[in-house]
Amino acid sequence: MMRQFELVERVKSYDPSADEDAINRAYVFAMKMHGSQLRASGDPYFSHPIEVAGILTKYRLDCASIITALLHDTIEDTPATLEDIERLFGTEIGRLVDGVTKLNRIELQSDHAKQAENLRKLVLAMSEDIRVLLVKLADRVHNMRTLHYIQKPEKRKRIALETMEIYAPLAERIGMQEIKMELEDLAFAELHGDARSSIIARLNFLREQGGDLIGRILEELRKTLEESGVKATISGREKTPYSIWLKMQRKNVGFEQLSDIMAFRVAVPSVEDCYRALGLIHSKYPMVPNRFKDYISTPKPNGYRSLHTGVFGPERHRIEVQIRTNEMHEVSELGVAAHWKYKSGGGKSPDGGKMTDGRQYRWLRELLDILEHASNPDEFLEHTKLEMFQDQVFCFTPKGDLIALPSGATPVDFAYAVHSELGDTCVGAKINGRIMPLRSRLQNGDQVDIIVSKAQTPNPTWERFVVTGKARARIRRFIRTQQRAQYVDLGRAILVRAFRSEGYEFTEKGAEGVLKIFKAPTVDDLVAMVGEGTLTAREVVSTVYPELKSAHRPDNVVQLNKAKTPATLKEKTAAVPIKGLIPGMAMHFAGCCHPLPGDRIVGIVTTGKGVTVHTIDCDNLEQYADTPERWLDISWEGGEANAHAGRIDLVVANETGALGAVTTVIAKNMGNIINLKITNRNTDFFEMIIDIEVRDVKHLTNIIAALRATPAINSVDRARS
Repeated sequence: MMRQFELVERVKSYDPSADEDAINRAYVFAMKMHGSQLRASGDPYFSHPIEVAGILTKYRLDCASIITALLHDTIEDTPATLEDIERLFGTEIGRLVDGVTKLNRIELQSDHAKQAENLRKLVLAMSEDIRVLLVKLADRVHNMRTLHYIQKPEKRKRIALETMEIYAPLAERIGMQEIKMELEDLAFAELHGDARSSIIARLNFLREQGGDLIGRILEELRKTLEESGVKATISGREKTPYSIWLKMQRKNVGFEQLSDIMAFRVAVPSVEDCYRALGLIHSKYPMVPNRFKDYISTPKPNGYRSLHTGVFGPERHRIEVQIRTNEMHEVSELGVAAHWKYKSGGGKSPDGGKMTDGRQYRWLRELLDILEHASNPDEFLEHTKLEMFQDQVFCFTPKGDLIALPSGATPVDFAYAVHSELGDTCVGAKINGRIMPLRSRLQNGDQVDIIVSKAQTPNPTWERFVVTGKARARIRRFIRTQQRAQYVDLGRAILVRAFRSEGYEFTEKGAEGVLKIFKAPTVDDLVAMVGEGTLTAREVVSTVYPELKSAHRPDNVVQLNKAKTPATLKEKTAAVPIKGLIPGMAMHFAGCCHPLPGDRIVGIVTTGKGVTVHTIDCDNLEQYADTPERWLDISWEGGEANAHAGRIDLVVANETGALGAVTTVIAKNMGNIINLKITNRNTDFFEMIIDIEVRDVKHLTNIIAALRATPAINSVDRARS
C-alpha cells in the first residue's frame, strides 16, 4: 500500500502547486473513516482508495481528482456525510465525491435496476465535471484487478459484464485507451477465461516459432523511414487477447486465419511527416485492400487522430501500422487526461474549452438527451448501450459537417444525431444525391440530406430499424405521448358512459375528489388509467358515489349466455370514437375470432392493452359477462378500406398440386396469404390454418366459396380460434 508521503511526492512531481495539506488531510480522514473495514481480499479497505489515487497520478490528474479518489467511498461505506466532506474539503470536492458515490441507499428492485440508476447519476455528474468519470474509471480498474477475491461466481460475472458493456466503452469514448484495454482484458478473463488462456498460449507459441519477429520488423521499418529522412519513433505490440477474440467472433474465423495480430506505431514530428511516412510505407510494402483509415482529417468523436493502414510488411507478414504525431500519440494514450498536461491559469484545454466541463463532448450531450427522454432507468441503460457502439461510420451533412454514427445506422439515426427536431420531422433522405428509403444503411463517407415536413411526426415503425439510443428514446417518447392521449380520450368516453348509465354526469370536480384514493396526480391521469384498463369505470363511479357500492346490478345489464350479447349493447347510442389510434397500442384485434369489417363487433377494455375488438358471437366474451362496464359498443365506421386478417380452416387432399390449387384460388380472388400452418397430416389429407388479408367479411366469404368448389379441398370454414 502506498504511504502518505509517497502519494504527495507523486502529485508534486508533476504539479508543484498542488495543495499538499489538503491531500494529507484527505488521506488521514479516509483512513480514520474506513477504520477496520476489510476488502474481500482481506486487505484493509483503505488500501482501495489509495490505489485508485495512485492510478490517477499516472495520468497526472489535478489535486482535486486525487482527493476525490481518496474520499470516493466515504459517503457510501462510512458514517461520513456529504456535509462533512463539503465542510472539510470544500464544495468542489463534495460535488465530485457525490458524483462518484453509488445510489446504494435507494431501494431498487434488482441489481439491473441499481446498475441503471447508478449510470443515470454518473452521466449527470460527469456532464458537469468529466473528472467524475476519470475517478470512476480508476475505481473500476482497481476493483477489476481484485475481482478474483470475490467468492460468488454470479457476482463476479455481473461486475465483469457491466465493465465490458458500460465502463470500457466510456473509457474509449474519452480516449483512455490504456484503461479501456485493461478493463476489457480483466473482464474477458472472467467472462471467457478458457478462450483467453487459449489465445495467450497460441501467442506464446508464435513468439517461440518466430523468435524476435517484432524486433526484426521494427528495425526494417526504422531503416525504411530513416533512409528517406523521416525522423520517427517506432514501437510494436501484439493485439490484446480480447481484440483477437472479438475479431474471431465478428468474422467467424479461427486463430490460424488471422494474420494481422501485430500493430506498429510510428510517431513523427508533424502532420506533414505523417502523410510522408504513409507514402513511404505504401511505396515499399503492398497495401491490404480496404484497411486504410484517415483519422487525422476525420478524427474520432473522442478526439483520436491517426493514420491506420494494413500492409504486407517485412518478411511478408501482414501488419497494421498507425502513424501519428507525438502530440496525437499522447492524446491517444491518455485521452482527456492529456489535457491536464497543457493546463494553464484559465483551466482551458488545448482546444480552448473548459477542461472539466463534460458537456463539450458530443456523445455525452447525446446521453443527456437520452436521459431526458427515457421513461425509466432500465430504458436509459438499454439506450446507453446502443449509443456506445464502438464500430462507427462517418457521414457528412450537405454543409460538410461530420457526423459519427454506429455501424448500421440509417438516415433516421443521422437526422436525430444532427438535431432532435430534424429527426421528428424527417420524411425522406437523399444519400449522395439519390432519394433512398429511410431504412437504408449508411456507409463511410456518405453525404446525407434529410427531407423534412412540418406535418410529420415520428413513425412508430422507425423503432424497428434505428440503432442509436437517442433515436430510439425520442421515438418511444412520442409513442408514449400519443398513447397517453388516446387513453385519456378513451377513458373519458368510458367514464361519461358509465356515469350516465347510473343517472349522473361525469365532472372534473367530482373526479378531483377521488384522486388521492386512486393515487392519481391529476384527473387526466385518472382518466388514462381507465382508458388503459388498469382501473374500471365502475370503481370510479362507486367511489365518487359510495351509495352505489351496495346497490344491486342495474336493470339494464343482462347476464351473458354463450353466443349472445348484452341486450343493451344494441340499444346504446353511437360507438365510442376510436379513430386515429396507433395500431397495436390503444386498440387491437382479438386473435381468437379475427374480426373483419362486416362482422358485428364489441370492444373489451383490456388491462395494459386498451381496447380489444371481438366479434359479437366470440366464445371468449363469456369470461367478461360479469364485468359489463368493460364493454364498448363499437363499429367499423371508416375502417372498411384497410386490409384485415381473416383465418380459415382447411382439409386438403394429400395429392400433387393440391397446395398450388389452394394458393391459386386465393390469389385469383384477390386474397393475400400472410401465414400458413399445417396442424395435422396423414396419408390422405392435410389439415391446415391459413391467414388471408381481405377487405371484409364478404371478401372472405367469396374466397371460401371458391375454395369449396375446388376438387382438391375436402372442407373449408372460417376459423373461430
